[in-house]
Amino acid sequence: MGGDSMRNDERLRRLEAITDATLSRLDASDLLDELLERVRDLLGADTAAILLLDAHSRQLVATAAKGLEEEVRQGVRIPVGQGFAGRVAQTRRPVVVADVTPDDVINPILIEKGIRSLLGVPILAAGDVVGVLHVGMLSPYEFGDDDIQLLELAADRAGAAGQIRSQKLEQAAALALQRSLLPSTLPRVPGVELAARYVPGHEFGIGGDWYDVFTLPSGWIGVVMGDVSGHGLASAVVMGRVRSALRAYTLITDDPAEALSLLDRKVRHFEAGSLTTALYAMISPDRGTVRVSTAGHPPPVLARPGTRATVVPLPADPPLGVDFLHRPRRATTFELPPGAALVFYTDGLVERRGELIDEGLERLIDVARAEPAEPLCAGIMATMGLDRPTDDVALLVLRRFDDH
Repeated sequence: MGGDSMRNDERLRRLEAITDATLSRLDASDLLDELLERVRDLLGADTAAILLLDAHSRQLVATAAKGLEEEVRQGVRIPVGQGFAGRVAQTRRPVVVADVTPDDVINPILIEKGIRSLLGVPILAAGDVVGVLHVGMLSPYEFGDDDIQLLELAADRAGAAGQIRSQKLEQAAALALQRSLLPSTLPRVPGVELAARYVPGHEFGIGGDWYDVFTLPSGWIGVVMGDVSGHGLASAVVMGRVRSALRAYTLITDDPAEALSLLDRKVRHFEAGSLTTALYAMISPDRGTVRVSTAGHPPPVLARPGTRATVVPLPADPPLGVDFLHRPRRATTFELPPGAALVFYTDGLVERRGELIDEGLERLIDVARAEPAEPLCAGIMATMGLDRPTDDVALLVLRRFDDH
């Protein structure tokens, strides 16, 4: 009995060493290093390493190590399903190798170090494998159930730390992109006033929605509203490339339909697999005429003085990159009377779960007025039910000044 009690006390002490509160106060990278140090000490292991999964390449990347620091310095990558760590990730179960041979591993560093026994467990987050934690011994060793349970507990902590680290990196990158790609201030353009809003529907603070306003050499104003499907850094990167390409195309053609055709070709070739919609409008130098073309994007709402707002009727050309029949894109021209306002938006403004998009569009038409841009923009945001957004929202209001 006394021996069992001592073993239980020792196991409890080892568990507390892995889960104590001090670990939660460390940042993600320091937590991984401290976790490995404690695991190596408690198991009496000579080496300990964490490899996190790169979901795009399906490879495990050496991220932190004790006794195997070369793995991290050399950027070791192990394909899922290959070698020791790859087998742990593929089977999603603990793997023990009592006597390591070159056939068991594909990472030569393990052999060069003289590791004789290995224990590895998967690192899981929300039920998905996000990495592998393994320890090694320079002498033959039989890992027991207690060793496996301890390492699995450490893997749980590593999973949380790995997620935090990944989220922080992606969030920082996404926010940097947001600052560089969405106009921090709208340009001052003679003859019109502008107002805009961007509300993320995702915790990283940015997705694939964007708007853009610029003056062309001809004196026309270019207005762009677009939406790359998805959220976070991946969509933001595609959005940045599409935005830059469209800006370039607007300098070589005065036809918005041709600009979107050129962009369509670029997206089809370089951004295959992404679903992207875009609208490009040109406002004439006298601000009285609008030429617009849309690639699968919702049409703008036009609010004229003294009448109910209406949706601008536009032909339904397909989104970018999906029309392999290469049908000609079309542009529509209409008048923008003095005092009128144009409302450009992404579908997150009018879409809600459990209702037709037409219902959201009717709400937008009801609130749109021929009034100054900033109050109109604020009024739309206040009345469109954005306490329940299901997607990123971008909104841009352009109003032509009264002539008198």
